[in-house]
Amino acid sequence: MSLPPERASRTALLFTLGGMAALVALVLLVPDLRELAQAAFRGDTGLVRERLDELGVAGVLLLYAFMLVHIVVPYPSEIPSAASGYVYGFWAAVPIAMAGWTLSAIGTYYVGRYAGRPAIHRLVGEERARKAEAVVDRGGAGALLAARLIPLVPFSLIGYVAGATRVSLWRFVWTTVIGFLPLTIACVYLGSRLESLHPSDPRLWAALTPLLLAVAAGIWAHRRRTPVVDAET
Repeated sequence: MSLPPERASRTALLFTLGGMAALVALVLLVPDLRELAQAAFRGDTGLVRERLDELGVAGVLLLYAFMLVHIVVPYPSEIPSAASGYVYGFWAAVPIAMAGWTLSAIGTYYVGRYAGRPAIHRLVGEERARKAEAVVDRGGAGALLAARLIPLVPFSLIGYVAGATRVSLWRFVWTTVIGFLPLTIACVYLGSRLESLHPSDPRLWAALTPLLLAVAAGIWAHRRRTPVVDAET
């Protein structure tokens, strides 16, 4: 027997809020996660690397838990990506980091989907959320890609808005993977070469160039849509 739509919506919202509360509780109750979160807020990449390195393979699970915490507790996403490169090496860290961030992105999508627009407006600010919604509504996959390619756009906000506006989950996932990959590759590479990194290393610029091009493309695509959005918001 299916629940009435209104009751089903309330139930989904309660589950979503319960999941968010559980993630916050996880940070507060698990010492390793709490220490990682505090280090990330301070920008202490060294401590994050140290803790993951001490745990070995189990560090991957801690890294994923840390990335899932990002659903409700914002911090610079570059920190765990760079730390994973330092601990696990470039080729292993890229798929590890992308899998973790994809799971985290899906979590933000479902928060937006079940919490709904009013809750998202209160969470991130009504004006900011409405502008993001307008871009996603009008721009489709291109807008999602552009948002992911610009590092200054909050990672979680994109997922909240995509879920609240009922963007296709498949479209959201593939644009997240493609759009977030350049930044992840650059951060992982920098982390993997941290001890031997030098500005004259051509491999450094080979890693950064695609990221810079991707960011430029994202800014260009965003600016093309900005006048339309601002005119109607």
